[in-house]
Amino acid sequence: MSDSSALDSFLDKWRQRWPEWQVAEIFVAPERRALAEAWFSLLQEFDDILNIAGDPLPADAKLAWWGEELRGWSQRRSRHPLGRRLEPLPAPWAALADALPELSAARDASADGEAAFAGLRAYGEAVAAVEAVVLGRAPDATAVVAQTLATRLAESASAAVPRDVRGEDDRNRLRGWARTLARRWPPMSGAARERRIVDAFARARLRRFAGAGEATALPSRLRLLLTAWSAARGG
Repeated sequence: MSDSSALDSFLDKWRQRWPEWQVAEIFVAPERRALAEAWFSLLQEFDDILNIAGDPLPADAKLAWWGEELRGWSQRRSRHPLGRRLEPLPAPWAALADALPELSAARDASADGEAAFAGLRAYGEAVAAVEAVVLGRAPDATAVVAQTLATRLAESASAAVPRDVRGEDDRNRLRGWARTLARRWPPMSGAARERRIVDAFARARLRRFAGAGEATALPSRLRLLLTAWSAARGG
């Protein structure tokens, strides 16, 4: 596989997970789209490692590999296709590498919501610091953690719910944790436009999950356009 086709495979994986982007990208300057897609594709790789099902050893080995890779980016030595786009940026890649072990620890059910957010605090701060360079503005680190936990909820279901969340059954516990995440998710008004758009779609997914207790179909194209437009203008 060529470097170009390998890169496309990672970008396509992210686009398939976030089909809303195909509607929203018209609000992003064409020269910024490729960089934003590469950055969010990298973060999805980390989400996948966090949300692995079954034996965690292969995922932990991959996490260790990513730590080495990101430290290599700090020295302009990339091996992964995403590095072709991201490595040239003088971001604090090594600091992000140092925060990756939190993802492994976060697979264990936390005692409560406070512990769930605290367990990924360093990761959220590291992501925000890198994004300040990649996209030009830093997102709220707590909001980054909230989106990471929301993605985990959608992909890992009851395994993602803190132990203190009560409910008559699993679905009510899932919905209860989703509502808690929505309440604790701070605004992204100071973030880059690309992050605000993705953040708006992630919040909308969480709201639908909170209502149904499971993943639901995407809303209409018009609704997606309105959501993206409002996020792009800072609303």
